[in-house]
Amino acid sequence: MTFSLKAEDWVSAPLMTRLRSCDQTVTVVRVVDASALGAVLFIEPAADAVAAQLHDATLVAPHLLGYEIANVCLKKIRGNPEQRAAILVQFAGWDQIGIELLEVNHQDLPQLAEEFGLSTYDASYLWLAGQLDSELVTLDRRLERAERLLRQR
Repeated sequence: MTFSLKAEDWVSAPLMTRLRSCDQTVTVVRVVDASALGAVLFIEPAADAVAAQLHDATLVAPHLLGYEIANVCLKKIRGNPEQRAAILVQFAGWDQIGIELLEVNHQDLPQLAEEFGLSTYDASYLWLAGQLDSELVTLDRRLERAERLLRQR
């Protein structure tokens, strides 16, 4: 299946894909991190590729996503103050995407972070993807590598 979804169409795109299998409906769930969401919201070079990965899925993330995406917004404003108004408009679209924010088990995060050389923030995305047995959509190479290693267990 190929996707032609463009980043600028993201907010209006449907959020779930339904796959038919033995007359059962299966919902594809993906964990999205701030690097991937930021690319789509702020129309970065990887936006279209990320949007294609997120298209037609139920999106989930740890509760900290809101803080992280707000921080991405702030960094963009500080780096491009003349584009402040446009950046804030792009940022406003994040809560329209319909990402379900979930709790993680904080007790597991230090060990997971230590094992894979991650921050506990990044480990929370990895933990959630592992618990839900779902794909983690990220542009963070270290986090992507950790997910691959975790799945090989």
